Amino acid sequence: MTSPSLQRRLGLGDAVFIGLGSMVGAGVFAVWAPAADAAGTGLLIGLAIAAVVAFGNATSSAQLAAAHPTSGGTYAYGRAELGPWWGFAAGWGFVIGKTASCAAMALTFAAYAAPAGWERPVAIAAVVVLTAVNWFGVTRTASAARVIVVISLGALAAAVTAAFSAGATPEWLSAEAVGAGGGYGILQSAGLLFFAFAGYARIATMGEEVRDPRRVIPRAIVIAFVIALAVYAVVAVAVLSALGPDAVAASTEPVAEAAGQSGWASIDPVVRVGAAAASLGALLALIAGVSRTAFAMSRERDLPRFLDAVHPRWHVPHRAELAAAAAAVLLVAFVDLRGAIGFSSFGVLLYYFVANVAALRQRGDARRYPVALQVIGGIGCLVLAVTLPWQSVAAGVVVVAVGVAYRALRLRRAASR
Repeated sequence: MTSPSLQRRLGLGDAVFIGLGSMVGAGVFAVWAPAADAAGTGLLIGLAIAAVVAFGNATSSAQLAAAHPTSGGTYAYGRAELGPWWGFAAGWGFVIGKTASCAAMALTFAAYAAPAGWERPVAIAAVVVLTAVNWFGVTRTASAARVIVVISLGALAAAVTAAFSAGATPEWLSAEAVGAGGGYGILQSAGLLFFAFAGYARIATMGEEVRDPRRVIPRAIVIAFVIALAVYAVVAVAVLSALGPDAVAASTEPVAEAAGQSGWASIDPVVRVGAAAASLGALLALIAGVSRTAFAMSRERDLPRFLDAVHPRWHVPHRAELAAAAAAVLLVAFVDLRGAIGFSSFGVLLYYFVANVAALRQRGDARRYPVALQVIGGIGCLVLAVTLPWQSVAAGVVVVAVGVAYRALRLRRAASR
């Protein structure tokens, strides 16, 4: 029996916008407070460290995607290059980490768009609506991503301009502020900020739906990463300059508050619309990415076979999308934003550690980037993972252990038949 497959409908622009929709929304309005709490102005150093590690991961993902143009991202690459257990570790890390990211983005959207007291119901509604958008085909996902990215980048440009016009707080770039968190705090901020750069994984997970994937996916990953890095660097400086590190750490809406320092009467609704749009863009791409990885794992029986289905009309993994949405709704109902960010980072760092090891194994024509990038990416993933808040590390270890136990039990049952 032939395994169900997806259709190749996306071009370079579509792939870049899906990646940007993930990265520009994946933390740009939410991640500054926990990062500043960990490191003060030292989060700028943390951002640089996260960017270096993320670039190593991005090039590994691009190199692997060119050799293995199929759905599932590093789950598929790990299986092909290293073996089934490595692939499972990557796929499980991605599914649990990015499901937490879905919850984080839904909660961020609600923080900016919902009336007080209605944040969780609105966040749940956002998950349901965007799952419906994904249900009707990947080209609709790409079209929605384009609109959302344009809106969010426009709002960020207005917010940054307003924040810089307010003038700088005197202590934001002092030696005391930069060193406030120490080396450990800076590394912890880097691990939290890494949450912001992981969007390029969504491009790789959609390898079965991209035209000419060997050429398009590597280019799309690098283009989206460079644009997102520039956006994050500018926003970080603007927020710290306007508020100072202590106020950023205490804020639930640091970008809006930084822009509000300008006194511009119309800036608050502009920032809120941009934050809502960016969060929705990330959530849209996240649901697509998680469902494609779950679909790929189901085809290999690493997740229940029920998820191995493609809609006959819309050509999407509809059961996997429903399962991803249901898990995200449960998390929205019970977790807070900062906890979701930390847990997400742990799962995704595990995913990219496997990507770097898999890319390190590639030889000959498959090799596109220097080995040093994979070494930097792999070591960086491990360091950032263990320096995350301990609660995130503990929860991540427990959930990974549950996944390993599930697969071991399934294999034992299969062998006994």
